[in-house]
Amino acid sequence: MTADDSFGRLDDDDYPAYTMGRAAEMLGTTQGFLRAIGEARLITPLRSAGGHRRYSRYQLRIAARARELVDQGTPIEAACRIVVLEDQLEEAQRINAEHRTGAEPHRTVNA
Repeated sequence: MTADDSFGRLDDDDYPAYTMGRAAEMLGTTQGFLRAIGEARLITPLRSAGGHRRYSRYQLRIAARARELVDQGTPIEAACRIVVLEDQLEEAQRINAEHRTGAEPHRTVNA
């Protein structure tokens, strides 16, 4: 990968650009929280060649939503389930809107 390729990926929401430490810092949480939501299968970080977890901006947005729920007192397992259901609902609403307008459905990857 060249430097130009790397700069082009900066806008890619799915590019695993953030280490676990940086991700935790950005979210104002602990690395343990990120491990816990990984164990709950809310997000699955990619691994670097050295085996270190790497997170994308998309995954950080999902983690941030889970953290909001946990901060409000929701158990982590329930928070993860709520986030998955919210994502599924949003996807279903988007597909319904596309069908109503006659647009070609566009599939996305859920967490």
